[in-house]
Amino acid sequence: MSVYTALTEAQFGQFCQAFGVNFARATPITQGIKNSNWFIHTTDDGENPSYVFTLFEERPPEDIAKMATILSQLDDKLPVAVPLSVTDKPNEQLLDFEGKAITLVPCLKGEHPKQIDNAMCEQMGEALATLHLTLQALTPAEKYGVPLYPWHEVRDRETQFMPADEAKLMTDIWQTYDDLPLNDLPKGLCHLDMFADNTLWDLATSPAKLTGLLDFTEVSLEHYVMDMAITINDFCTTWGDAEHGESVDFDRQKMQAFMQGYETVRPLEPSEKQALPVMLAMAGVTFWLLRLNVIYYNREQGRTGDNIMVKNPDLMKRLSAYHYSNISEPTS
Repeated sequence: MSVYTALTEAQFGQFCQAFGVNFARATPITQGIKNSNWFIHTTDDGENPSYVFTLFEERPPEDIAKMATILSQLDDKLPVAVPLSVTDKPNEQLLDFEGKAITLVPCLKGEHPKQIDNAMCEQMGEALATLHLTLQALTPAEKYGVPLYPWHEVRDRETQFMPADEAKLMTDIWQTYDDLPLNDLPKGLCHLDMFADNTLWDLATSPAKLTGLLDFTEVSLEHYVMDMAITINDFCTTWGDAEHGESVDFDRQKMQAFMQGYETVRPLEPSEKQALPVMLAMAGVTFWLLRLNVIYYNREQGRTGDNIMVKNPDLMKRLSAYHYSNISEPTS
């Protein structure tokens, strides 16, 4: 969660006070690629920060207000951090900075996982299915989900500059996705960015215990099986170093553990199982495009510096190619 907007100590103090928090210092968070984030230490805590301060760079405030409602809905079902309310406006959970929304949320305990095992994949399956079922209470879903990003526009822009084989791979996967019976697949509110770095775990226990789910800015109305594919792609893949020719290794046993966990909460329909191999490839394409899009806008807006994190799009290209080569294989 890179830092794009600079704030002064005085501004941090003013915003935190509006949430009823006594500000001491802010530490930039440099993971992720979309928003400006800081850990907030208060005058009352010790070494560990108490809150996360987020300035949302792209999403309009009305989208962030929807996110706050979604987090409140999940609060007693899953380990999520619900935004604090403004002290003199208890029904509001956002502040404004130059038209951008600000939230302050409690820090959740736990660590980002460096390695993923089957038990963690099974827990993630259970958690994602719980999220899908719990958010069905928010109706109509269209009111609470933010619009899906127009990835087809990014595709059309980026394929003009790709090598021919990469452009063909992307186009072929997209066409295979369009050929699915999409209208028959169940839909609802989905997280759409549940990567391992958006989760926290108690790694001292065996097995590790899920303690936090993060970054609900992309919650949209989408096919549940697409949300599954996005999470499976990250949790079940060992990411190599694309610059040095290392492989991207996908672990099908981890995927089966994820699906087993998911189906203990929400059994899949046959059409979803048939669509999953294509969705895995399409999810790879989406994040391939996302990373290219971040590079494009960083260049367009002159974003540079050590606080800007860019993830390698080539890794997602390789994963997309792997899944596309295995689309004919059924998923049980």
